[in-house]
Amino acid sequence: MAKWGEGDPRWIVEERPDATNVNNWHWTEKNAGPWSKDRLTELLNNLKISQNGIDCKITEVKNIDGEASANNRKGKLIFFYEWDIKLKWEGRLAGNKDKIKGEMHIPNLSEENDVSEVDITVTVTGNGEEAQRVKAFMHNVARNEIRNQLKEYIRSLKEEFSKGLILPKKGETTVKPDNVSTITSGFNKKINMEPIVAPQDKKVVGCKLDTKSIELSEKFQCRAQEFYDALTRIEMVTAFTQGHVKMEAEKGGKFSLFGGNVTGEFREMVPGKKIIQYWRYKQWPEQHFSEVTFDIEEKEDHTLVSLKQELVPASEVDQTRENWKRYYFESIKRAFGFGAFL
Repeated sequence: MAKWGEGDPRWIVEERPDATNVNNWHWTEKNAGPWSKDRLTELLNNLKISQNGIDCKITEVKNIDGEASANNRKGKLIFFYEWDIKLKWEGRLAGNKDKIKGEMHIPNLSEENDVSEVDITVTVTGNGEEAQRVKAFMHNVARNEIRNQLKEYIRSLKEEFSKGLILPKKGETTVKPDNVSTITSGFNKKINMEPIVAPQDKKVVGCKLDTKSIELSEKFQCRAQEFYDALTRIEMVTAFTQGHVKMEAEKGGKFSLFGGNVTGEFREMVPGKKIIQYWRYKQWPEQHFSEVTFDIEEKEDHTLVSLKQELVPASEVDQTRENWKRYYFESIKRAFGFGAFL
């Protein structure tokens, strides 16, 4: 086996004119939050919608909460964005001087949902017939115009933040389009871990739960810190779980993965060396948590990860062991290229 930096082209920096990010292998990231807020405001503020004698426009982008980032791993662009947007609007019927006002709320603009599925709620001030007509117009016509603007935001986000994330390889001055694949953090596919339900004939009420331990080890072709990041950086966890992630990567911080099927809490974190979590499946007995320890050890030519999970319900051991291999280890290797030994 070659040592780190010897023989493996991913680590040979002298072959690159800038000596960084060889073959686009390393994880690089750009914060797209401030740019996104400006772009969304530009696209939505003062947007005019007129049809069949009804004239409306967005008068104010009242609030934009959320985040966005663009990430590169091994020539793949992963975009993460999640926004909660509130707008004010006004409109009037033809021949009527009185303005009718209301608000629109977009609570779930994210890469998890197609723009056509994004919720947009419309409210109006007043209960008269004219107010209801304009509200219906905003619901039936204006929402489609809003969605078109959101599509433009996503398109321009990918265009703007692709620049500089994918670097040219040796002998190239620009990046060829064929060398770049653009995907969302969910790879347009959601994964739900198979719920584990104990067989009915083994269900015992009022008795102590029978538990066992699981021990696994796996080699990864990466630095120890890179594997640690894969379990603690929300954009990287999003990439390998292929779904929305909630996570506070700090001692005592909570996490929720795989559509809420896996939840838990960080108990100990030693960067590049160890992670200890309280961890449970959604369909385990209520309030029952196991304790998972990841020991991360960087070797000469790979990183060895040893996992120990205690207090696993005895009837769930085999399936849980397989899910660690399938949904964690194999997915991490596939998402970040940590499984390739050259």
